[in-house]
Amino acid sequence: MKNNTADIRRIVAAHVRTGETFEFSFDAVRLLERRRVRAQAQAVFGPGFLDLQCNGYAGVDFNHPHVAPQQIVVAIRAMWRDGCAHVLPTLITASQERLCTLFERLATTLKNHPEVAGAVPGFHLEGPFISPIEGARGAHPLAHVGAASRKFWRECQRAAGGSIKLVTVAPEVAGAIPFIRQLRKEGVLPALGHTMASSRIVAQACDAGAMMTTHLGNGCPQMIQRHANPIFAQLAEDRLVASVIPDGVHLPPEVVRLFHRVKGPERTVLVTDAMAAAGAPAGRYTIGDLDIEVGRDRVVRQPGSPNLAGSALTMDRAVSEYVRMTGVPLAEAWDAASVRPWELLRRAGAVKRTEESCVLGRWADGKLEVLATLRGKRVLWAK
Repeated sequence: MKNNTADIRRIVAAHVRTGETFEFSFDAVRLLERRRVRAQAQAVFGPGFLDLQCNGYAGVDFNHPHVAPQQIVVAIRAMWRDGCAHVLPTLITASQERLCTLFERLATTLKNHPEVAGAVPGFHLEGPFISPIEGARGAHPLAHVGAASRKFWRECQRAAGGSIKLVTVAPEVAGAIPFIRQLRKEGVLPALGHTMASSRIVAQACDAGAMMTTHLGNGCPQMIQRHANPIFAQLAEDRLVASVIPDGVHLPPEVVRLFHRVKGPERTVLVTDAMAAAGAPAGRYTIGDLDIEVGRDRVVRQPGSPNLAGSALTMDRAVSEYVRMTGVPLAEAWDAASVRPWELLRRAGAVKRTEESCVLGRWADGKLEVLATLRGKRVLWAK
């Protein structure tokens, strides 16, 4: 069956880094042609975004005990309209039984929906091997926080079908350093987070193979020692790539600028730490057993508590906000949301090859408007 030419869309776009101009021709389903042209660009394009930390989306909570497979499919598809072509669905601290059930549900859903599975290179386990200290623990339930347990880990990874590719751990908890070493042997990316670790322990964790900080500047108490604190300890450690939530809520703009200047483009990745309110209106949502409130200001709060509990950030906004806060070129922010997280996963041995993706967008007045998200020859979403 031939395509109706009236249904074919053509966009001339310049590569966000090189400036090379291409014409993309596609219908509602497939990319028909991509050819180099000499023409005025209407848009920009670059690699599809990869979010290493996403707890839910479009009203769907990956951590809820009753989340249905079809809801997971809906959430992942919804990310495509915001340029997020790939994601690590993230589960936070819970009982072993709960986490195993949720990981098994995620794995089964992907097995039954291969078009969605192509968007998910793996899962992220955030906790339960984190600090029990108030503030550092964040919204993670204290009852299930504990020492690093290889048995617990093996059961979760078995339930996930071996698909957990990133684990956030506090290096000061009992058993954490050998656990980090074990993760690297297994080709899993170890990240430090929800921690009160000293610079000495952070260095030990990096010696063992830690490679990333999960949401640097968050997952710690509001009041900390002004010099000897876990933020500076991780910021000063050159072996750690910093993941940053640039929503203007988790970190003030001046802090984001400081992190950028210290870590530089090679050691910075953008994440959303999104929960169900991302890509959804203000209202009441959940993260696991927690009831969460999201106001018109898009701030995610635990009712009656100052604690932040994830964000309502989307990846297209993360790129735009990072440019605004730091003043870097669009290409650098784009790389931090796409190229850099892939590099990190590959260096850890967590992934090998995956199908290339692409985002076409319009950049105007400091905002990125996504026009289409592609993976290989497939049109995931188009405006």
